[in-house]
Amino acid sequence: VQLQASGGGLVQAGDSLRLSCAASGRTSRLYATGWFRQAPGKEREFVAAISWSGGTTYYADSVKGRFTISRDNAKNTVYLQMNSLKPEDTAVYYCAAGTSPSASSYDYDYWGHGTLVTVSS
Repeated sequence: VQLQASGGGLVQAGDSLRLSCAASGRTSRLYATGWFRQAPGKEREFVAAISWSGGTTYYADSVKGRFTISRDNAKNTVYLQMNSLKPEDTAVYYCAAGTSPSASSYDYDYWGHGTLVTVSS
């Protein structure tokens, strides 16, 4: 499975962005997908995860109520809608695929290259 994250950019605080994670390869397997982020000088942290069916979602407390994860399996794509962005959301965002939705990066088998989100104050 190959994952390609896109949609990052430079925005102002309060703005919105939608990230996309497009999967290719053996996407016939039932993969859950997670979003993680890594800010400069900090460890990678969990942001959100979604099951293959879309029926189960998890969010980090820091983004709950502002970010929404969703998926379109017909397009093999998972989205992360980010609203009310804050400067502390600045990071490289990565998507990952695994067998079940999880907040642990160790539970994901495949990782895409990141997309940079920069939020100015």
